[in-house]
Amino acid sequence: MPILDTTYKRKSAVLTSIIGVLILLLIFMFGLTYLDPPEEFGIAVNFGTNDYGSGNVQPVEALKPASQASEESEPIEEVIEEPKEEIVEEVAEELSEPAAVQEESAEEVMTQADKEAIAIKKAEAEAKRQAEAKRKAEERRVAEEKEAKRKAEAERQAKIERERIAEAKRAAEEKAAQEAKKKNLDALMGGFSDSDGKAEGGEGDDNKAGDKGKQTGDPNASGYYGVGGDGSGGNYRLGNRKALSKPKPDYPCNEEGRVVVSISVDQSGRVIAAQPGVQGTTNSAPCLLDEAKEAALKTRFNADSKAPSKQVGAIIYNFSLSE
Repeated sequence: MPILDTTYKRKSAVLTSIIGVLILLLIFMFGLTYLDPPEEFGIAVNFGTNDYGSGNVQPVEALKPASQASEESEPIEEVIEEPKEEIVEEVAEELSEPAAVQEESAEEVMTQADKEAIAIKKAEAEAKRQAEAKRKAEERRVAEEKEAKRKAEAERQAKIERERIAEAKRAAEEKAAQEAKKKNLDALMGGFSDSDGKAEGGEGDDNKAGDKGKQTGDPNASGYYGVGGDGSGGNYRLGNRKALSKPKPDYPCNEEGRVVVSISVDQSGRVIAAQPGVQGTTNSAPCLLDEAKEAALKTRFNADSKAPSKQVGAIIYNFSLSE
C-alpha cells in the first residue's frame, strides 16, 4: 500500500519536512548556548602543617622538628603573648557583634510589641466608644418611645375630656331646648302643667291668694270641686280661639284616666296634627290614645287670619268608667 498515494499527502509530507528542518536550525543556533560554571564562593584557609600554631611569621615550607626548635623557645614565648591579646580582642569583637545584634533584635521585638499593644489599646478604646454610643442611642430610643406614648396618652385623655365636655354641653342644650319647648307649650295650653307660671291674679271663694280649681278644669266654669273637665268631650285650649266642633271620642276599652293631646291648628281652624299622650296624661293605654287622637283631628276651631300658620294647643280628654 503506497504511503504518498495522494497529492494532499505528498504536500503534507513536504510541509512537515520543512518545519522539522527549521526547528532543528533554531535549536542549533539558539538553543545550545554554552554557559560558564558559576563562580565558587567560600572562606580562604591559611597554609599550615599542623592543627595548632602561633606567631606572626608565615613559613612557606614545613616547620623543623620540635627538638631543633627548642632552642628558640624563649623568643617564641615572647611572640606568643601578643597574639593572645589580639585573639582576645578579636574574640571580644566577635562576641560584641552578636550582643549588639541581640540588642538590636530585642529593641525591634520591644518596638513591635509596643506597636501591637498600642494597636490593641486603640481597638479596645474604639470598641468601648462604639458600645457607649450604642448604649446612648438605645437609651435615647427608649426615652423617645416613652415620650411618644406619654403624648399619645395625654392626647387620648384630652380627646376624652373634650368629648365629655361636648356631650355635657349637648345634653344641657337639649335639656334647655326641652324646657323651653315645655314652657312654650304650657303657655299655649294655659299653664296646666306642674311648672311655675308667670300669670298674675287669681280666682276662688277662699280668702287665700291663688287660682282655685283643677288643672284639667275649664277656666269659664263656675264650680271649684269635682274631677274637672267638661265630661268626655274634653277641655279645648288654643289661646283665645274657641272650639266650634267637639266630636267625642269612642270608649271601646275598660280603661279610665286623662289623655292630653297636643294639637296644631292652621288659620282656618282645622287641626292639621295631633300627638296624644303628652305631659299630663295619666293613662297611656293604646285604646285611649287612638280614640283621643281621632277625636282631636276631627275638632274644628274658629278661623283667625291673625293667628300663626301653625298654632299649637292642647285638648284634654277625661275617660271615666263611672259615667
